[in-house]
Amino acid sequence: MSEVCIASEQIAVPAYLSSTYSWAYVTPEAVKRFERQWLVNLILWGNFARLRDEALDVMGRELNGKTLQIACVYGDLTTKLVHRHVSQGEIDVVDVLPVQTANLKDKLSKAGFASDRVGIHLGNSAAMKFVDAGYDRALLFFLLHEQPEEVRKRTLAEALRVVKPGGKLVIVDYHRPSRWHPLWLPMRGILSTLEPFALDLWRNEIVDWFPADIKPAAITKRTSFGGLYQLIEVTR
Repeated sequence: MSEVCIASEQIAVPAYLSSTYSWAYVTPEAVKRFERQWLVNLILWGNFARLRDEALDVMGRELNGKTLQIACVYGDLTTKLVHRHVSQGEIDVVDVLPVQTANLKDKLSKAGFASDRVGIHLGNSAAMKFVDAGYDRALLFFLLHEQPEEVRKRTLAEALRVVKPGGKLVIVDYHRPSRWHPLWLPMRGILSTLEPFALDLWRNEIVDWFPADIKPAAITKRTSFGGLYQLIEVTR
């Protein structure tokens, strides 16, 4: 079975991540608990596959060039992304947690992907070491709601920095649902209890956190599931 290469270095785990998300991401027990396709789908109220496929469709049915996935994701997002790439395509994934990069390596190796198809990097999304304009596209899939505002701003600035002019940044995340939505109160309670930074996305537009010195060529946004989720496509 093919192995997937990991570019490793010593990276400090952000304090907010350890204090807020140890139950979900930081420990091997968390990975064992949440790395289940049915569970990630349940967490998104049955919308995981649809949101995954919408994000991938925005990037393209057949992808070449270079793609950056910012943060590992439970479930089969990355394997589906690899399937979209033609043979000359290149994919990098960056995450700040060694337990998450190891888990992704295991998933991809079990899927039989060759080591030269996916590069897995330890790194902070708010201070990535990739060169300017090095990628044709980048993906932020349910990451921003997990970050404090200042970290979120830096992550967006970094994501835009590494995408080439004419390339795309695709963002999928939570959004404030319509007041009539039957999940309005339950989701507000869940997010305020378990994900304290997430309600920022109910109160603000993601584009308001974009850096002032980077002016995208185009931005489109659409919401789904009664407004609970949003997909933003940014052309650099």
